[in-house]
Amino acid sequence: MSDALNYLIKARPEAMNHYFSFLKKAGEHLDVRTRDLISIITKVAVQTEAGFKQYLNRALNNGATPNEVLDALLMAFPVLGLAKIVWATDILLAMDLPEFRPESLNASVSWHDLAPLAEIPPDKISFIERDGRNLYIYREGDAICVYDSRCPHQATDIPHLALDGKRLTCPKHNWSFDITTGACTDVGNRPLKRFEHKIEDGHLLASW
Repeated sequence: MSDALNYLIKARPEAMNHYFSFLKKAGEHLDVRTRDLISIITKVAVQTEAGFKQYLNRALNNGATPNEVLDALLMAFPVLGLAKIVWATDILLAMDLPEFRPESLNASVSWHDLAPLAEIPPDKISFIERDGRNLYIYREGDAICVYDSRCPHQATDIPHLALDGKRLTCPKHNWSFDITTGACTDVGNRPLKRFEHKIEDGHLLASW
């Protein structure tokens, strides 16, 4: 939420609380993914970059595909116009989300070889790059967790230097995560994205 909206909530709570209640009620019969896609369009309409990034990431986390996001933007062309769609596309390109790369748009989910299991030390956090993604891997005995390095807030790529022990903190808005569980422990309320994994022929694989 912007500083301006936070200010108005404090200065005029009686009016702003009704406004947010209206927004919530207005979409109560829509599924979450549809609400998120509509929210993306509204953020593009008013060209709010932070809001666009936030709802884009929320839509992806709630099951929307990159193609559905692009379709939603193009379907809104009569309202948005080409200039605003290009504005949103420029932000998408700057974010460099793997899902939106042209070669990934129509690709099916597949398994990616991360590393030989012997190279993933137990009780430690490993940071690796594979096939265009940065990943955090936590191993405790036979239990393994593979996390996307991108913050679930606005998809900021959280660098390895942001790791302090088992606490990972996004440098942009200070969302903090417990790398052993992926849970958000401070500021935010959504966990790190976790990828399905398997062990095959002594190698750790993850799917996306």
